[in-house]
Amino acid sequence: MNELEKRKLLSVLCHASPFLSFLVLSVAVPIIIMATTDDSVVKANAKEALNFFINLFIYGIIAFILTFVLIGFLLYLVLFAISIILPIIAVIKVINNPEEPYRYPFIFRLV
Repeated sequence: MNELEKRKLLSVLCHASPFLSFLVLSVAVPIIIMATTDDSVVKANAKEALNFFINLFIYGIIAFILTFVLIGFLLYLVLFAISIILPIIAVIKVINNPEEPYRYPFIFRLV
C-alpha cells in the first residue's frame, strides 16, 4: 500500500468512525490514529474528527437540558442529521482530495 492510499484509508477511518459506534469507538479511533501516525494530514484529519465528536457531545448535552423547555427535541433532530451528513461529506472530501485535511464547518476546535 503506498503512502497516498494509506493516508486516504486512515483519514476516512477518522471521519467514518461515528458509523462504527456512537461514543467509545468514534472517539477512540481518531485518538489512536493521531497517536500512531506520523503523517501531518492524517493527524489533522484525526484532530478535526475528534473536535467534531466533542462538539456533538456538548451540543447533545445542551439539547438534553433544553428538552425540559420543549425545544431540545428539535435540536436533537438537527444534531442527528448533522452527525450523519457531515461525516459523509468529510469522507467524500478526503477521498477526493487526500492531500488536504477536511475542516468541519461551525465547530469549536478544542484539540
